[in-house]
Amino acid sequence: MTIEMTSPSFTQGGKIPGKFTCDGDDVSPALQWSTPPTGVRSYVLIMDDPDAPMGTFVHWVLYNIPGESTALPEAVARTRQVTGIGEQGINSARQTGYFGPCPPGGTHRYYFKLYALDARLAPAGNPTAADLVKAMQGHILAEAQLMGRYTR
Repeated sequence: MTIEMTSPSFTQGGKIPGKFTCDGDDVSPALQWSTPPTGVRSYVLIMDDPDAPMGTFVHWVLYNIPGESTALPEAVARTRQVTGIGEQGINSARQTGYFGPCPPGGTHRYYFKLYALDARLAPAGNPTAADLVKAMQGHILAEAQLMGRYTR
């Protein structure tokens, strides 16, 4: 099953405003999604850039988003625990929280992928996107995806 995800800051396939990149305030954009299927206990959000020169670069790992949530605010704090929002893992820059688009050149695509799960996750330590992908297996009820582009 799919869920529709949007952002008030950019459209599907559109340009991500500089405010949400390393050239601006480098804050996470607000995201919202449609009502999930019955039985959702939590969500996982992974943002990545498949156009990075060294392979896919993960920009954001957020998990255990409450199942009753239908949105994330702009500028989620870069802390491990974010009250009322969830827990953040480690991105490809080895940092906790959002790491905005910062391509070395050309136009890159940034995918915000949301997974509705029938469970909360309890990964060990500070999980990466790969850790969460493994932990989600067998628990995904629905998915959503929003892609934005950015050029420096």
